[in-house]
Amino acid sequence: MADDVTSFAGYLAARRPLIEAYLDAHLPRPRHDEASVADALERYLYEPLARFTATGGKRIRPALALLGCEAVGGDPARALSCAAAVELFQSAALIHDDIADEGELRRGQPCLHLSDGLGVAVNVGDLALVCVQALVLRDEALPAALRLRLLDELLSMEGRTLEGQALDLGWVRDDCWDVSSADYLTMATHKTAFYSAATPLVAGALCGEGNRGQIEELRAFGMAAGLAFQLQDDLLNLTGDGAAQGKDFRSDVTEGKRTFMVCHALERLDRAGKDELVAILSAHSDDPELLERAVALMGKAGSLDAARRRARRLADDAKRIIGAAKLCERPRELLLSMTDYFIGRSS
Repeated sequence: MADDVTSFAGYLAARRPLIEAYLDAHLPRPRHDEASVADALERYLYEPLARFTATGGKRIRPALALLGCEAVGGDPARALSCAAAVELFQSAALIHDDIADEGELRRGQPCLHLSDGLGVAVNVGDLALVCVQALVLRDEALPAALRLRLLDELLSMEGRTLEGQALDLGWVRDDCWDVSSADYLTMATHKTAFYSAATPLVAGALCGEGNRGQIEELRAFGMAAGLAFQLQDDLLNLTGDGAAQGKDFRSDVTEGKRTFMVCHALERLDRAGKDELVAILSAHSDDPELLERAVALMGKAGSLDAARRRARRLADDAKRIIGAAKLCERPRELLLSMTDYFIGRSS
């Protein structure tokens, strides 16, 4: 990568080919002793995972693993197995999440459970989870003790994400509308912040032989930046580019999700407004007028602005943490750029 990359967006573009080449080389394939069923295994298991993973967009999470390694003075190539592991966890999480939410589109394509069938999609997501551990465990370029430490970090990330998903799904299943905005932030911290920022950075720093102080500074930075990322995602779903998002636009309203803005609005609207918002969210409608009305109610409660302020405050906290951290200067500047990238996205 050229040394003149000065923005996080530039870093993503520079590192993406390296990440995708590693993924392509290390995704699972049928074994030699399975020749008689190799074509079927490819069709029902390996090709769907490769196809889904190939549409992974900007590769933010694996790039953070590489950047975490560079931030402590390490060779980013040492973090490639962790980078790929995090990306495959993302694949598993999205495949399973789409099934749970009965989603229709993912990355502009029909969800895997619709294109390939529910059972196949569940199995493909499970394979991606197996790969998370396998990629690191089999990376013989890393010392055995380091691989064990990395696996512990990745398993902790998976557990936290499942806790967040349990809250997200459970609140919808049990028709809970008394979820506070603080409850939402706890859920989002578990569901998103660990795997979207904190754990990739920590895993990369471990690969780069960072010290305990550097690792914990990167973890704290990632937790704040990752939560800011999720708040921005929630805002974009409601106020972003509807034409670009297509059927995904305002899908959080259709699915009745308890986002920060919903929880904040339900804490502040009068009884009539609260009842109306709950009725729209409970209807699971994709009627544009109803979706617009839900967003208007959240705007009336000041919830959209509150989410923007909270995301900005989290980004500022992240900048403060990383600004004081004892890290290599160029990667530190890229991490500072990352916080603005996270909350300044339009897609």
